[in-house]
Amino acid sequence: MADLYTILGVSKTATDDEIRKAYKSLAKKNHPDLNPGDKEAEARFKDISAAYTFLGDKEKRRAYDAGEIDEQGQEKPQRRYYRDYADTGAGERYYTSPEGGFEGFGGSGDFSDLFGDILRRRGAGAGPGAGAGPGAGAGPGGAQFRMRGGDAHYALPVDFLEAVNGAKKRVDMPDGKTLDITIPAGVEEGQTLRLKGQGMPGIGGGSAGDALITVSVLPHPVFRREGQDIKSVLPVTLGEALAGGSVPVETVTGPVNVKIPKHSNTGRVLRLRGKGVQGKAKGDHLVELQVVLPPEPDAALEDFVTAWERDHPYNPRQGG
Repeated sequence: MADLYTILGVSKTATDDEIRKAYKSLAKKNHPDLNPGDKEAEARFKDISAAYTFLGDKEKRRAYDAGEIDEQGQEKPQRRYYRDYADTGAGERYYTSPEGGFEGFGGSGDFSDLFGDILRRRGAGAGPGAGAGPGAGAGPGGAQFRMRGGDAHYALPVDFLEAVNGAKKRVDMPDGKTLDITIPAGVEEGQTLRLKGQGMPGIGGGSAGDALITVSVLPHPVFRREGQDIKSVLPVTLGEALAGGSVPVETVTGPVNVKIPKHSNTGRVLRLRGKGVQGKAKGDHLVELQVVLPPEPDAALEDFVTAWERDHPYNPRQGG
């Protein structure tokens, strides 16, 4: 992946607002819904979303600028480390991937080094010369101990619509296995999903640890979430704002037709009930109208408005 700033077309001194505007513009231009079948646009959209995931977050941007993480969010080799093993378990490992799979942080997923170290440390009186070989987990008198496997932590990027509507994802594990994950509808940024028994193996017949999946929701160029509600802006023409009418609008569950009331102004909000986050308690979709002038100057329209205002003066800055 190229430099994150290059992907968004901004300088390294760009403000948060400049980065946000660049992302929205590029994401909307390359969104798969607007470019059906265009694999190159889809690939660009993924890169753009991944770039904004880091540059749109102050702490992640700081770490990237400082060279602590690379374009995929992985720690640089000189920054990698092993977390201390917990006294009551077989230790924990952390993994992450920006592409929907999992890659190791500080390890390739081969746990033999970890188990050997634990067995050496946990020999529990196995006597001189005890090591990681057979019987290394035995205590005094040959008693066998059991140890629960450590939890494995993962970071999983999830598309905005997948988080809102729910989805199933199949991802690759560091040890070569695949894992089927159910993303519940309404999952939130930073929420952790627990998969029982999918962590690190136990020792001496102990149960396996759990896999803890921390969700990172990618931003969307059109929708934004507030609680269980979804918000978006709907551009309308002068005619639609004045005379009203039915216009199509995109929602997280698909397009619907919305009735624009007569004499609607910019900022008016229409509520689409049940069209928000699709969790146990469905939210609403709040559509904010934005009246848009014609793209090109129109002398006839200007003359009409000038004449109309001469006979119907009003000052919106004074509320009347």
